[in-house]
Amino acid sequence: MRRPKGIKTRKSVAKRFKITGTGKVMRSRAGRRHLAQTKNAKRLRRLGKMAVVDKTDAYRITQNLPFSH
Repeated sequence: MRRPKGIKTRKSVAKRFKITGTGKVMRSRAGRRHLAQTKNAKRLRRLGKMAVVDKTDAYRITQNLPFSH
């Protein structure tokens, strides 16, 4: 079978990052997956929120997500 033409989205990047309407790249915070009983409630609430990716890394992420911007 023939492969489809055109550019492709990096699916591993698409699962890890989201791009907002204004173009900011958001990521989830590390440290929430396990050992939660030793972390207090305030810390777990903070870990649940998304964080903005640094602008030095955001360019490479948006290159791998061609249809999101």
